[in-house]
Amino acid sequence: MDISDTRKEYTRTGLTRKDLNESPFLQFETWFKQAQASQHPYANAMSLATAGSDGMPQVRTVLLKLFDEQGFVFFTNYSSDKAKQLSENPQASLLFHWLELERQVRVSGKVERISAAESMKYFASRPRGSQLGAWCSDQSQIITSRSLLEAQWQKMKQKFSDGEIPLPDFWGGYRIIPTRIEFWQGRSNRLHDRFEYRCLDDGWDINRLAP
Repeated sequence: MDISDTRKEYTRTGLTRKDLNESPFLQFETWFKQAQASQHPYANAMSLATAGSDGMPQVRTVLLKLFDEQGFVFFTNYSSDKAKQLSENPQASLLFHWLELERQVRVSGKVERISAAESMKYFASRPRGSQLGAWCSDQSQIITSRSLLEAQWQKMKQKFSDGEIPLPDFWGGYRIIPTRIEFWQGRSNRLHDRFEYRCLDDGWDINRLAP
């Protein structure tokens, strides 16, 4: 199937150095709020790329649940493929792609687990069904049928029928601590605007990149 003639011209807006906040986190917050306001159904969806000791990269979509000047946080099962790769190579890249705004944000940096207290705070805010889901899924492992997964969900539902559901000791959050953050704005003729924030000892260095 030849799709080489599939293309789109980017015409919404541009991005200049004077448009940027000196803090990449405040700049991200501005763009994130604009993505939410654009009625993007999943403004917090991000592609997460990791690679273990074998060097083979894997990418998947996860949801951003917290961001501040410490970094970007997502949650997962600590026995998942992504968690195993992060234990071998605690570095990752993120990609936010907001098609409606013709924008992308790329984040690269080191990764660390957040504290159990931070994970518990978020876990407690999840719908009860999602809390049960964390308990019943042995993420990334082979299963023979969906019925086994649903049976395990029912088992956990009965087990935790009374009171609060505790945080599983095999589930929690990771924080990507960025060393580089790039803001990409689509432009006509593929002459896109790209600005990279690079973390230095005394702050952030900002440079325009060629498209």
